[in-house]
Amino acid sequence: MSIRRLVPAALAATTLLVALTGCGTSQADSRTSSAGTVTIRIPDPGNSGVLALGKKDGSLAKALAKVHAQVAWTGSDGPFAPAAQALNANQLDIATASITSGITALSQKPGFEFFTATTPDPVGEGVLVKKDSGITSVKDLVGKKVAVNQGGTGEYLLLKALAQAGVPAGKVKRVYLRPDQTAAVFNSGQVDAWAVWSTYAVAEIGSGKARFLADGQAIGSDNYTLTTVRTAFAQRHPAVVKALYQYLHDGSVRQKRDPAAYLNVNTGTGPQAVTGAARRVQIEFTGEGGTVEPVTNADTERFKKVARFYADQKVTRTEVDIAAHLLDVTTLS
Repeated sequence: MSIRRLVPAALAATTLLVALTGCGTSQADSRTSSAGTVTIRIPDPGNSGVLALGKKDGSLAKALAKVHAQVAWTGSDGPFAPAAQALNANQLDIATASITSGITALSQKPGFEFFTATTPDPVGEGVLVKKDSGITSVKDLVGKKVAVNQGGTGEYLLLKALAQAGVPAGKVKRVYLRPDQTAAVFNSGQVDAWAVWSTYAVAEIGSGKARFLADGQAIGSDNYTLTTVRTAFAQRHPAVVKALYQYLHDGSVRQKRDPAAYLNVNTGTGPQAVTGAARRVQIEFTGEGGTVEPVTNADTERFKKVARFYADQKVTRTEVDIAAHLLDVTTLS
């Protein structure tokens, strides 16, 4: 199945009108100033990454100015579930998701599409255990408690690891927790393992007290990272979406080449900073990671497999049609 292209202008206008009427859109939708400048709402990127550096050095503002756009930083970057709600409620235009959290959100009533894909993290995501836990294989998780975020990356990684090892999912207790609340539970021994990604794994591995029982590569993860755009925004401002894609792509190439330059952009101290051994771990993980690319037909087939896997594992009630929500950014103008 080919990736969906934008609908013709007349149909897009009609679709947009229906969408705006149906969701009670406010005047803030795709805000355009009297000078013709479009405002694109993006979660604040925090202290690290391509957008963080672009916010600080002004390069993102310059790139978007070329297509008569400007950024309004809205809220903060975090889990995709609340971001999906904000997209659907016309409170946000751009967000980042994993394919797994994206599929879960699509099982609702989505008003967004995915327009970039970054290949699964081979070394920065997986199932964490304490170094002294005595757990040496995925099969050792039988009868154990594993923390996961429900319907997102953590649950996917655990289920994928169990399937790879031939362990029935019901033989492992899933403990559903928010990722930002799990470290204390994991470190206190209330769970035996934690299926998680680099945002949270870096600190644990950097502490020297935890290790991956199985990382993304060993699990055979298809957990792509995606950039999401609100459908109505993409239909009205395709040139802005394309410009943002190009900025993210170019920045990700530079970041992979020099990860340290994209760490601790605003501060090197405090809770936002990545320091010591954790900094070395993060640099290694980023250097092994992928770059931001357009969604290809080959990617679509892998996304479908994840959707099928989620349905088979009863994470979603039915197989989500992920292909219907992919946007070919290379066709935008």
